[in-house]
Amino acid sequence: MAKISPLTAHTRKRSGSGAINSLRREGLIPGVVYGKEVESFNVRLRAKEVENILHHSVSEHILVNLTIEDTTETKLALIQDVQHNPLTGAILHVDFHSIREDEKIHSNVPLELTGESAGAKAGGLLEHLVHNLSIACLPKDLPEKIEVDVSGLEINGALHVNELKLPEGVTTSLGGTVVVARVAEPRVVIVEEAAAAPAAKGKGKAKAAPAKQAAAPAAKQAAAPAKKK
Repeated sequence: MAKISPLTAHTRKRSGSGAINSLRREGLIPGVVYGKEVESFNVRLRAKEVENILHHSVSEHILVNLTIEDTTETKLALIQDVQHNPLTGAILHVDFHSIREDEKIHSNVPLELTGESAGAKAGGLLEHLVHNLSIACLPKDLPEKIEVDVSGLEINGALHVNELKLPEGVTTSLGGTVVVARVAEPRVVIVEEAAAAPAAKGKGKAKAAPAKQAAAPAAKQAAAPAKKK
């Protein structure tokens, strides 16, 4: 069963940048609620309450029971988008998608690799290529994250989307041949070979130098008698 967090809000009448900045100074966050069977409306939420929910979740796509206190109405909703200040990270705005329990939803959930791959143990490099997976499911089946065991991956081995064991009721639109993770060959071998090549060239030049140095004194000695004559 998916985790559903309680969250409270009030309808918001004020709009415009001035009103929104005033809300934020009061410790409130503006938001909007929309859905197939809901006429969109604006809300305001307590910043600390939203931050607490996000802090205890591995994803920002969270199911909530959104209670609108001034109308005493509660709606099942998915936090669809959270806008942050790019400098401070503070929450600026939240979008809620109001849904039914029998309505299929689309979300992005973290894809977490577990276990130590056999290839990594042998010196290979484990590369995590897909960090979030786009999925579709009913609200009750929404997972917080999807764990993938990579302990069986050998060097040059790869794990594809069609090899993932998704939770029951969960599907993904991502192509089955997309590589989720792979183990590359050790890069240190390539570095050592590249470093060895200049060293070999340097040795060849060092051997040639003494021959030239030895030839120089002999030439001077041969030329000396000619000058005396």
